[in-house]
Amino acid sequence: MHPDLNARAAHSAEIRQRAAAEMKAIGVDEAFISTLVDTFYGRVLAHPELGPVFDARLSGRWPEHMEKMKAFWSSVAFRTGAYGGKPVQAHMGVANMTPDLFPQWLSLFSDTLDDIAPNEEAKAWFMATAERIARSLTLSLFYSPALDDPARRG
Repeated sequence: MHPDLNARAAHSAEIRQRAAAEMKAIGVDEAFISTLVDTFYGRVLAHPELGPVFDARLSGRWPEHMEKMKAFWSSVAFRTGAYGGKPVQAHMGVANMTPDLFPQWLSLFSDTLDDIAPNEEAKAWFMATAERIARSLTLSLFYSPALDDPARRG
């Protein structure tokens, strides 16, 4: 194997090992991620505003979505690189999705973590990650640089 490839492989392995140690230290394992996803999306479905948007998009495909979300959160937490989806593209064109749904999503996620996170460190890690994801998706889906163009202000 080429020395650069060896170095990259070693670096990737080191990142995964550090992430696994960090997650273990805050009480996060695959079982927790599975419970988090199951609990959170159960609450999403019951939510008066989020539920209809998600269910309209995922009707008949909930089991696949749940597995994809478990793979996503596992990949993020453990830095495995196993998730290969495209979140922005997956959320484009979702009927009735508006920027104001993201704070509701975050609030529900926070409430779920309050109820099931093993400790405050785990909650803080997952919330910080969820906030970055929500911010990124909101900007990708709804932000128009033209809105900030000083020439258009008047």
